[in-house]
Amino acid sequence: MLQAQAAPRAIWTWEPESYAMLQRESEADAAIAFLQQKGIQTVYLYADAYQGHNLIAEQPRLYGRLIQRLHRAGIKTYALLGSAYLHTERYVLPSHRKEALAMVQRIFDYNAQAAPEQRFDGINLDIEPHILPQWSSQRLALLAGFLDMSSAIMAARRQAGQTLPIGPAIPFWLDGIALEWQGKRKPASEHVQDVYDYVALMDYRDHALGPDGIVSHGADEIAYAKAIGRTVWLGVETLPNELKKVSFEHLREADMERELGLAQRSFEDNRAFGGFVIHHYSQYQRWLKSAK
Repeated sequence: MLQAQAAPRAIWTWEPESYAMLQRESEADAAIAFLQQKGIQTVYLYADAYQGHNLIAEQPRLYGRLIQRLHRAGIKTYALLGSAYLHTERYVLPSHRKEALAMVQRIFDYNAQAAPEQRFDGINLDIEPHILPQWSSQRLALLAGFLDMSSAIMAARRQAGQTLPIGPAIPFWLDGIALEWQGKRKPASEHVQDVYDYVALMDYRDHALGPDGIVSHGADEIAYAKAIGRTVWLGVETLPNELKKVSFEHLREADMERELGLAQRSFEDNRAFGGFVIHHYSQYQRWLKSAK
């Protein structure tokens, strides 16, 4: 059961599920009912190309219809950008900068043309340079590329006259990599937080407390966010993983709720704590059915 005063929750919703919700009202009905049942107030809805189509450009009315329905149900909708399908980890490379900017510009253009009740409430980016094969030998250069891309995206937002919040998903261990960028040397996570409005920290552990827990891994990012007026959402995993501690998949829903409750109590008095993000929609549903 959810706590009576549970922290806000969001959920990553990837290509197949997002496109299904857009194209079939029955899928949207089921999704809205599920999100409301589980107390999820924000959905990160995929909004880029998939299987040869790009519905945000080709059929924007589908997004308008779904976002309006979600809003009526009290659910905010962020455009989820970045995917394995498009290999968007390459967008941190200068040779792919135009693709990164075109990706966000489509959202800016959509919002500029959409009715207020049909606009995205924000953007969540999932661009992960550590997936690239050259990460082991070029991680500082790739992180600098990520920050350059990020700075260009935020500049494009200003140029477009948009105000919707933008933030990336980042791994919790980014605070352990020091990086010099734009004349300042600090943890890579702090550079990222300086650029964006918020971060969704991939804080993937199956327990809240202790030196290798959700709270410990999120503490530095939340402390820095508080100092600079930003927000941190803590991401949790339900996909299977070879390292059991990474995911709640091997546990029950009650176990996850207990641990998230402990994490919430550690941060609930901190204005920089935004809530939790669950990875991801279809797997979360599968897990809930199998974990009973």
